[in-house]
Amino acid sequence: MTATTVPAPPRESLLLNLGLNIVAPSLVLMKLSGPDALGTTWGLIVALAFPIGYGVWDFFRRRKFNLFSIIGVISVSLTGGISLLALPPHYLALKEAAVPGLLGIGIVLSLKTRWPLVRSLLLNDAVLDTARIHTELTTRGEVASFERALVRASWIVASSFFLSSALNYALATAVVTATAGSLEYNEQLGRLTALSYPVIALPATLVMMGALFYLFRCITRLTGLTFEDLLRTQSGPAQR
Repeated sequence: MTATTVPAPPRESLLLNLGLNIVAPSLVLMKLSGPDALGTTWGLIVALAFPIGYGVWDFFRRRKFNLFSIIGVISVSLTGGISLLALPPHYLALKEAAVPGLLGIGIVLSLKTRWPLVRSLLLNDAVLDTARIHTELTTRGEVASFERALVRASWIVASSFFLSSALNYALATAVVTATAGSLEYNEQLGRLTALSYPVIALPATLVMMGALFYLFRCITRLTGLTFEDLLRTQSGPAQR
């Protein structure tokens, strides 16, 4: 009997992600929020509609929960609430720092549970042959060593979110100084969105990649497998 092949969920498009979460909202806020276009309130609503709509669409398209998409939707919704309620800019800076900061804390706290978040983030069954990795670790008696490496990788990943939190707060404080509801505020919010990727996302991503490289190096050393051996083949788990 031929086993039924379950199609893999569609991959997320990086260009579409950047376009709808960063480029489009920034352009709307900076170029279409004037009184001769959408106005400050509708400009903000339209700008927020892009990342919120993308997050919802991506969920229904891939039929799986994406932690970062959910956080993104919550984040932009809070931004909209702070802006539409005309709260002082300091609240926006606190929100920008709180989201990645809470993620970092969550990763650290998850180490005390049976389901560390980094295990889910970095050891993806769709990419890695986790069953073979576990078998090799058990055979060689290196499970405890791997768990210690996972804890160290968790702290590295958490540090990337703590770094992002500090950079978010500093950038928001420096860029957004106008009163909410004004054209200047929307323009500054658009500038903040545009700067968030090169100033914040790139350094945090480099730290995350460092954690991934460290964990993969530990796995290959502890299991004796090559990097190619760790990857799950298209037809299923790697064969011995």
